[in-house]
Amino acid sequence: MKLILRADVENLGNLGDVVNVKPGYGRNFLLPQGLAMVASEANLKVFEQERKKLQARMDALRADAQGVQARLEALEVVIPMHVGENDKLYGSVTSTIIGDALAALGVDVDRRRILMDAPIRTLGEHPVRIRLHASVIAVVPVKVISDHQPEEEEVVVETASETLVEEAQAEAAQ
Repeated sequence: MKLILRADVENLGNLGDVVNVKPGYGRNFLLPQGLAMVASEANLKVFEQERKKLQARMDALRADAQGVQARLEALEVVIPMHVGENDKLYGSVTSTIIGDALAALGVDVDRRRILMDAPIRTLGEHPVRIRLHASVIAVVPVKVISDHQPEEEEVVVETASETLVEEAQAEAAQ
């Protein structure tokens, strides 16, 4: 089945390309989504008239995606996770958790656009790719930390605060 693409389609082609696809893919996905039209003489003429409008819309979408990309790459996403012995995570960090963390920071990203080869299962900083547009991919640093402090640090904090209170009381008594 020959189709004219009305938008950039990942792994298929760009706006205006005439592509040959399997009939089911064209009939059940590309045509109903408005991503393509049947390649005929009449449709080629209609497409040439629409090309400027479609290209302007695609350029606007790409520019918006690049703006969001700049905002995302400036962020550092910190995700606290429950850890056990030897800093081993209970569970893993998935695209849903990263999407929720981004939403909490004020950036709404569809979790299906977060590209992860496998869930994150270790502490530390991990780069995560987010596809914002067919040609725009943002790389966001995701830092996975423990959700609780080790007991030694808690003791040091308590001792330091007690020392400060004692010093303040000694100065007040003078």
